[in-house]
Amino acid sequence: MAVALALVLLATPTLAVRPDEMLANPALEARARELSQGLRCLVCRNENIDDSDAGLARDLRLLVRERLVAGDSDEAAMAFIVDRYGEYVLLSPTLSGSNLLLWLAGPLMLLGGGVIAWVTVRQRAGQPEVAPLSAEDQARLAEMGRDGV
Repeated sequence: MAVALALVLLATPTLAVRPDEMLANPALEARARELSQGLRCLVCRNENIDDSDAGLARDLRLLVRERLVAGDSDEAAMAFIVDRYGEYVLLSPTLSGSNLLLWLAGPLMLLGGGVIAWVTVRQRAGQPEVAPLSAEDQARLAEMGRDGV
């Protein structure tokens, strides 16, 4: 039981933040960690920079800390990084500009597909049923099949 508990505790994910990157001021370090959680590693894609061991992620972590030490607010530090690397660096992009179109595209396409399906079902329900062939038409059809037409 103790071995299993030790293995579970050892299996927790490790952070890629190295001790030499950490700030001496605990409040600034906490702010840096919080900002880093919202920044995407540009190498690893859907991983934040705190969890990534890539060199570019380390550079971004150092840049965040550098901006905070320089006195930037959280918003100013994030704005600096977004200006430099683009909105792709954000794990949760903003709901403005062209991003708004991307956020709304999925629900709008789902709604459009629902409308198309509803119209199609309504049109088919309104069509008259096809009457069965009369005995005379069936005989003519059988005769045409025998003639090879």
